[in-house]
Amino acid sequence: MTEATPLARYAVIGNPVAHSRSPQIHAMFSEQTGKPLRYERLLAPVDGFADAVAAFVAGGGVGLNVTVPFKRDAYALAADHLSARARLAGAVNTLSWRDGAWHGCNTDGVGLVSDLIRLGLRLAGANVLLVGAGGAARGVMQPLAQAGCARIHIVNRTASKALELADAWRETGVSPETVVTAGGLADAALPQGWNLVINATASGLQDAAPDLPRGLYAPGAAAYDMMYGAKPTAFMKQAEADGAALTADGLGMLVGQAAESFLIWHGVRPDPAPVLAALREALAAGH
Repeated sequence: MTEATPLARYAVIGNPVAHSRSPQIHAMFSEQTGKPLRYERLLAPVDGFADAVAAFVAGGGVGLNVTVPFKRDAYALAADHLSARARLAGAVNTLSWRDGAWHGCNTDGVGLVSDLIRLGLRLAGANVLLVGAGGAARGVMQPLAQAGCARIHIVNRTASKALELADAWRETGVSPETVVTAGGLADAALPQGWNLVINATASGLQDAAPDLPRGLYAPGAAAYDMMYGAKPTAFMKQAEADGAALTADGLGMLVGQAAESFLIWHGVRPDPAPVLAALREALAAGH
């Protein structure tokens, strides 16, 4: 008898990480594509990322999804083998062990754009308000610009951070046809309204919405919250009250970025739609 080949080992690493739905998502992708794998949660000490990753590799690990607070650590770990997306995002959420080294990519922005397209939004020529100037906002700038957005206006509670992000983006020289501007939350209004408003802040963790002025939405406009939950987020409620025609949370983005990671690791792109439907059903049932 021959021994069974051990399953390729993958994990999501973070702190905290017990809440992560990544194992469930990748198990469904595995079943859908016929790519067998072992996928687990990996809790790392806040100051022990590198050691935890080294132990993971020693145990046969070949791929990691990276969540809070380690995306910058992952960027440093894969500094010699970064994708263009990762360099522009300044963070890594997908690590691949190849040829004795970690390779880093960032799939968050691709996940966002794929979900916006799924929702039927037209990004070419769109005027977009991006609320927040942290890593989540930075990570989606390139995919939004390359999808053809005409303007991205970044606003943040601390206006200087938004201005810094806008300046850093313009210095990259990527997609110069997309106008990128910035200001404080009070500077969020546009006379004709925005086609899309994206909440890239963590306000939802406190069940709160950013302190935005009213009158933000153009006719037919959409609001998208990168956070998600069983019920509409505070930002989604705020947007609906302000006239947004469509509101959505970030569950589709989560599944979309995972699908892109799966493609990087396995060379096949799974269909996010049935996985998203299953997760939405589980959330509604309180699971």
